[in-house]
Amino acid sequence: MAAVDGGEDFGPWLARQLRMAGRTQTELATSVGVTRAAVSAWITGRARPRDETIRKIAEALGTDLGTVRNRTTDTLVGRPVAWYHRPAPLDGGREFGNPAAFAFEADVSALAREATQNSLDERIVDGGRPVRVRYTLDELTGETLARFRRAIRWEELVPHYEAAASQDQKVGQAISAGLRDMNTRDRLVLLRVDDYNAHGLTGDDYEDGRFAAVMRRQLDSHKSGRHAGGSYGLGKATLWAASRLGLVLVNSTLHEPHEGRTEGRLIGRLDLPWREVDGKAWAGPAWFGRPDPHVEGADVARSWWADEGIVEQLRLTREGDEPGTSFLIVGAHDVASLIDATSSEGDGVADDDSVHRMHGRLVQALERNFWAAMTSGAGRRPLLEASVRTLRNGAEVIAEERVDPRASQPSRTRALQAFLDGTTVERLTEKGAGQVVMTTVPLSVPGREERRSGGEHRAVLLVTEAEDDDGVLNTLTTMRGNRMTVRMKPVPNLPIGTDPFQAVLLAGHAAGDGAPFADEAETFLRASEPPEHDKWGQTDELRTRYSPSAYRRIGSLVQETHKAVRELVAAPKEKRRTSAERIRKRLAVGGKRAVRPATVAGLPTLDELHAHIGDGGAWCITAEVKIPAGGDSWPLVPVAKLAVRSGPKPVLAWSELAAVHNCEVVDGVLHFTGGARRATFSGVTDVTTHPVKSTLSSLVVELRTGKGDK
Repeated sequence: MAAVDGGEDFGPWLARQLRMAGRTQTELATSVGVTRAAVSAWITGRARPRDETIRKIAEALGTDLGTVRNRTTDTLVGRPVAWYHRPAPLDGGREFGNPAAFAFEADVSALAREATQNSLDERIVDGGRPVRVRYTLDELTGETLARFRRAIRWEELVPHYEAAASQDQKVGQAISAGLRDMNTRDRLVLLRVDDYNAHGLTGDDYEDGRFAAVMRRQLDSHKSGRHAGGSYGLGKATLWAASRLGLVLVNSTLHEPHEGRTEGRLIGRLDLPWREVDGKAWAGPAWFGRPDPHVEGADVARSWWADEGIVEQLRLTREGDEPGTSFLIVGAHDVASLIDATSSEGDGVADDDSVHRMHGRLVQALERNFWAAMTSGAGRRPLLEASVRTLRNGAEVIAEERVDPRASQPSRTRALQAFLDGTTVERLTEKGAGQVVMTTVPLSVPGREERRSGGEHRAVLLVTEAEDDDGVLNTLTTMRGNRMTVRMKPVPNLPIGTDPFQAVLLAGHAAGDGAPFADEAETFLRASEPPEHDKWGQTDELRTRYSPSAYRRIGSLVQETHKAVRELVAAPKEKRRTSAERIRKRLAVGGKRAVRPATVAGLPTLDELHAHIGDGGAWCITAEVKIPAGGDSWPLVPVAKLAVRSGPKPVLAWSELAAVHNCEVVDGVLHFTGGARRATFSGVTDVTTHPVKSTLSSLVVELRTGKGDK
């Protein structure tokens, strides 16, 4: 560990270390092998020990050589690393968990999104290198688990865990399940999140800074860059929410020295509910660190500089000295993986392979949310590199898997790369050529009273042909400066016959630092995002910082974007006519007519049917009904079926059925307005009821006189 001689004068510093340790000058002289007079000369400043003697002093004080040479912090000799719990408030208040942890689902997908966003926000931009993020799952069993529990002083925590687990509260129930799983199966899953080329947890243990924001505070974002994705300070809570035991250990290598050092800054934080242990009440959080000698009358733990041996025992060893932070989630779990494991038990498949499912879900979340940040162009490296690996007792189970956006999001990646390389075109002219068309759409950014007025930002819209591996087709993906996916939604009201495409909207700094009003747009859109950062819309921050109606500017942006997409993907009239005919051949209207007396009014019939395939493969229809005189009294049930060559037609369920004109839908039944001669309704089929893909089938829509009539 690198150290530079400096800091406090040697004499006063050494005298304070002896005083805190309760040791005399004579005892130190004996340990080091010098006379008492020599120690006295060091303390009074009349002499300085030689290098080989400084090494012996470090051994005698139970610290490392760097601490003695730097003298920017105390050795804390005689004060071992331990758990220090926050006492309950004297006013009797009780908190049964950290509310911030409930802002997100306790699954690895939410963790990957929030933790990776935080790493992106802390990227060191000097040099243009990406921030590297690696997720490591490590399943501990047997003696390996026992050694790890000894390293974290598990026995000190057992009474607190037992007290928390005995409470019939949400957090207590989760902890009880985590303890039961570990004890009955002798198994504990660790999930480590490492980032490199990031700032690390810099700053004081208590004052403003990255360290205090993450380890001491709630709702303190402390973002450093103008491209920052987060603004609530809630994302870090996903780390603790992902732990069934509420425990996270941290090892940080700092970009800027603290106390004269950069490597091996360790601390742990435990989030438990209020509890009573041995007749004493505790508030909730606890910290794994060394007692702070400068805090009078209270047990307060601070971070400490750990040697390589301790770091290894805590399974927090980092690769090299590149700055960044390692978060170790102890007792990691994933709701979706647990559900999958439970459902597989009936098939005789043990759920001890849940780390495999967690591995896959981590990769998928990184692909879905950060493909754009992992895309390079114009000779520049991407903003982010990400990978996932899985171990068992430190041995490789699944090799490190580098997330490749070109494999998971080929069309979108191609579109963004064309924008970065400056190879976009004005119009899609050649099918199958991989062209990317670019245009801009306006965002009218409102002004704020305390700053200069707003202006018109030009967001960049990219459209390209879609490929099969892109997932849901005909979607618009939106993002801003850090290139994390904000939202991915289908483009509505596309004309029949539109070729499959993918569209990407780059707003704020994602549109380029030279885009007009990029700073203002970035700030405005960040204020419009909820804690999940998964949409742009009305928020309290937007209402407070701008105006109650400011969110309407975002609605206008979305409308203008959808309009621009439709114009860019619109086929020539002749092509649309041909495509419409092709779709129409796969549609049919039908229905059995009821036998009725001649005096009974005629049944309404389907007259026009328009449809397209969208929204994940669902059939989206708009149907016009012709109503004969007196036919408005018939309640009818729309039924969707797939045409087959033989046998009964499979019936599809509706995920949506809505009245458009001169009718209403009640419990799936159409009721027509009295006196109406034409009516319109719309529907979307439920893709989970499709026996085959919509692209491989034809649709039949019928009007039935009885609900449930097949």
